[in-house]
Amino acid sequence: MVIQGPIPVSFDQVFPHGCYIVGEVEQVKDFTASTGGRTVYAKDKTIGELVWQVAVMDADPTLKATQKTVAVKILAPVQPVPPPPLPGMPFVPVEFDGMTATAYVAEKTGRLAWSLRARAMRAPRSAAASTKQSAAA
Repeated sequence: MVIQGPIPVSFDQVFPHGCYIVGEVEQVKDFTASTGGRTVYAKDKTIGELVWQVAVMDADPTLKATQKTVAVKILAPVQPVPPPPLPGMPFVPVEFDGMTATAYVAEKTGRLAWSLRARAMRAPRSAAASTKQSAAA
């Protein structure tokens, strides 16, 4: 098979209805390397960047409740900062750049699952544009 490693995907392919942050940005622990109370944090094997993780809720209205929340791992040298909340919104909308998807078999279910990674997170382009237009008015 010619596909090796992560598959590049666009944010719109993964989250066509958008997504919202529902957790904190946390550094991912390397459970294999951590020993005896000494915590080692994960680094990406290919580029050597630290690995961070944030839970997001997929805004796709057709998904079941158990399918809505997924983790996106972000490769960055420092902790990524979520975009600022929008007035009147209970959740922070977010978009990711430089996304990849890696297929794996989930141990608990034995089913195909996807690991999502990104190089950066930011405010949605449409939300940022509408915020600037509101401020200019």
